[in-house]
Amino acid sequence: MSSIKEYFSEAGKGLKSLVTGMAVTGKEFVTPKVTECYPENRATLKIADRFRAELTLKYDSEGHHKCIACGICQMNCPNGTIQLTTKMVDLPDGKKKRKLDKYMYDLGSCTFCMLCVTTCPQDALEFTNDFEQAVFTRGSLIKQLNYRPEPADSTPAAAPKPAMDPEKLAKIKAEALAKAAKIKAEKEAAAKAAASSTAPEASKDETNEK
Repeated sequence: MSSIKEYFSEAGKGLKSLVTGMAVTGKEFVTPKVTECYPENRATLKIADRFRAELTLKYDSEGHHKCIACGICQMNCPNGTIQLTTKMVDLPDGKKKRKLDKYMYDLGSCTFCMLCVTTCPQDALEFTNDFEQAVFTRGSLIKQLNYRPEPADSTPAAAPKPAMDPEKLAKIKAEALAKAAKIKAEKEAAAKAAASSTAPEASKDETNEK
């Protein structure tokens, strides 16, 4: 008798479990789908802003970037993903300045740790959420971030110094020569006075010795 009760008890439990599972399955039939139909929905696909896909330089509306080629991002990159080359250029005001020549970035070895972005003192870097980076060769993942042509430097050229008037220059030169001659004459006079003051003392000493 007890075995019959146990049989029906277990059968009831199994039936209840089956109904519960079918209820969950039936609910999923009417639940809105969350699967993304990529690439069919490429035009409406929304990627989270926090998603890190590719490192880029920030450009303003005039085509300038903020990178000063300090190399901090290159030093902090744990995988050697970033390689910078710099150059020295002459500014219109005659001074020299170190500028960025090439900013090479290897997307294939990037771990997206964001150390380059957080340590940049100029806030010149950012990660975009453009995840479509599939290529056929690893060499295609090496990119030059400063690919845009740089606008001309807007530093104004130094104004040329006006030429000095020849008459004024000759006057200044004559005054300098006169001052030098006066100083020389004063030195010679002082030397003669010192020599004449020591002459009587020398003759007095000779007389005492005799």
